[in-house]
Amino acid sequence: MRFLLYIISAFVFISCNTGNKTDVMSFREGHFKTYLGERKDSSTFYRNKNLQIETYKSKTDTFHIRWISNFEYELLKTNPKSKLDSIPFKVRITAIKNNYYKFKGAYEGSDFVQTGTSHIIQE
Repeated sequence: MRFLLYIISAFVFISCNTGNKTDVMSFREGHFKTYLGERKDSSTFYRNKNLQIETYKSKTDTFHIRWISNFEYELLKTNPKSKLDSIPFKVRITAIKNNYYKFKGAYEGSDFVQTGTSHIIQE
């Protein structure tokens, strides 16, 4: 009976594999396009190990990036111009697919949560 239970458990474990072979590490560096919520407009950004350079409507901002875990990071503007710019923006990756991830983000201490998707546009 135990043997049957092990076989069934192994079968369930193996069958739960979604087949999605995307590695979360592939989103740490590269060129991306981000869509916020249901909006049609987008921003683009380049991310390397330490920095994220983002352009939205011809305005470019540079952020220090610090990875907290494989699914969570925070952004802090390199040259803050306001008090809000001095507060870390924490991002949590909530789902990954082939070439994009979904996220939720908020300024530290804020209840407002921004959702969106970031798509790899160049590796």
